[in-house]
Amino acid sequence: MHARILIIDDEDGIRFSLRGILEDEGFEVLEAPSGEDGLALLARETPDLVFLDIWMPGMDGLAVLDQLHAQRPDLPVIMISGHGTIETAVNAIRKGAHDFIEKPLSLEKVLIAAQRALEYGDLRRENEALRDSLPTTHADEMNGRSPVMEALRGQIARVAPTDAWVLITGENGTGKELAARAIHAGSRRAGRPLVAVNCAAIPEELIESELFGHEKGAFTGADAAKAGKFEMAHKGTLFLDEIGDMSLKTQAKILRILQEQQFERVGGHRTMRVDVRVIAATNKNLEDEIAAGTFREDLYYRLRVFPLVLPPLREREGDVPLLIDLFSQRLARDYGVRPAAFAPDAMEALSRYPWPGNVRELRNFVERMLILHAGLEVTRSMLPPEFLPRAGMAGARAACGAEAGQRAGMGQEQGHDASDGSDMTGATDFAALLATGMDLKAARAAFEAHYLAARLAECGGNVTRLAEAVGIERSHLYRKLKGYNIQTAD
Repeated sequence: MHARILIIDDEDGIRFSLRGILEDEGFEVLEAPSGEDGLALLARETPDLVFLDIWMPGMDGLAVLDQLHAQRPDLPVIMISGHGTIETAVNAIRKGAHDFIEKPLSLEKVLIAAQRALEYGDLRRENEALRDSLPTTHADEMNGRSPVMEALRGQIARVAPTDAWVLITGENGTGKELAARAIHAGSRRAGRPLVAVNCAAIPEELIESELFGHEKGAFTGADAAKAGKFEMAHKGTLFLDEIGDMSLKTQAKILRILQEQQFERVGGHRTMRVDVRVIAATNKNLEDEIAAGTFREDLYYRLRVFPLVLPPLREREGDVPLLIDLFSQRLARDYGVRPAAFAPDAMEALSRYPWPGNVRELRNFVERMLILHAGLEVTRSMLPPEFLPRAGMAGARAACGAEAGQRAGMGQEQGHDASDGSDMTGATDFAALLATGMDLKAARAAFEAHYLAARLAECGGNVTRLAEAVGIERSHLYRKLKGYNIQTAD
């Protein structure tokens, strides 16, 4: 993407000389013969650098600099003058000019000043992009010794050094953004910014402006031109999070831009070319979305050069105790307190919990325990009730099984048909749930797990049939079944 440079000078010869020097170096050059014309041009165009003469009839260069700096504080300006004094140069720098050079202009002086000013502009844009995309989580969450995490780290290590596009899928809270950052950190683009865009958090009417940028006056409230995320990610990586939440209209535009690596800002006419590596992520099943007509199949296959599936925490065998220890130590340092320890019975219960919110939920839980029990040992009885439904369900089933066995034995002794005892199964389950002493939330979860398991058996293990039978959307039901560790035939 070649830089655009605007020259504002009332002398035709100066503009002609500067244009020749800059165009020979591959820059695109715009010209304005007065301060007023220069500001009018800036309202329509978005240069990367301005050469501005100080002494001009009408509005002089310092007055132009004041207005220009107010509208585009990130735009570097080099002041030029044939009657320069130290006082004038200092005044220009104080008003926001990047540099000051005197006439007559030498080729070497112009090119060095231009290169330094453009590098300064790039650094400012990179800093802005980095501020916008600071990670909100820590790399600890990618830790784990489970086989699935070892395999995931191996895949990241192989794909990171390439320029291949990556589609990351996984449930909420599994660390998709962390995986994207790990890929970028291991790539040849690591020295350039990783620009993150949460496609679900941006209103549809603003997403084009956010991605492609806009020119001044492109829409109500566009008081100044603004670079988009694609521009900020030039030579770096663009991370499109929650790509499945984009509208079909935006998907069509994204597809064209991804294929061509060029675009126009909203309200602009200049084609901008970029070089970006794209990493996309979603918690949705995009194949289901394609079948439903809400996601473009061609975009799916364009993004899915290298698919990366992040495992949910319930499938990361043995990682829960490791992560609890990591979070406890780190959060204790952050808070300046002693970490909370977890007794074996508490750790056992937490290892059995399905963690529907995955690693994010685990970290929040550890923070909660640290606030309540810093420096203490947390036993099973001190855990919040919602983290014990699986233990409660196991107790209920054991009680149900024992009572049902006793009833069946009594029936045989008295000569009754065994099916007579089975009529009481529902009442027995209810009594067993009461006997566990669970609170309402845990009891409801235990009943729901028991109910879904029984109905699934009636449906022959078919989740689609079960969804129709109980009136729950299939993907939501599937997540529930996985959360309760209920095996399906699908």
